[in-house]
Amino acid sequence: MAKVLDKRLITQILSIVEQIPVGKVTTYGQIAHLIGRERNARLVGRALSQAGLYGKYPCHRVVNSAGRLAPAWEEQRHLLWAEGVTFKTNGCVDLKKHQWKPTDISKV
Repeated sequence: MAKVLDKRLITQILSIVEQIPVGKVTTYGQIAHLIGRERNARLVGRALSQAGLYGKYPCHRVVNSAGRLAPAWEEQRHLLWAEGVTFKTNGCVDLKKHQWKPTDISKV
């Protein structure tokens, strides 16, 4: 079983995730940067894998830096598509159109 991460860290990450607007995505790395852990994108992914323990969050709006979806999570594509997110021919989210770039994010 995976080690449960620090609750404060998960709360910081989820507070950002819940601010991602419908039809937009952000990256694991962008969230890591926003919480002051620039080189810890994988940590963000690990935290999101435990998000279900803390409630319902729009984790489907988080992709990797190339716009690739989480492996083995087919529902992610359907959820994003239902929100109007478009994909390039290689299957990645079109980050030029849909990447969320917060200018006034709430304090985390």
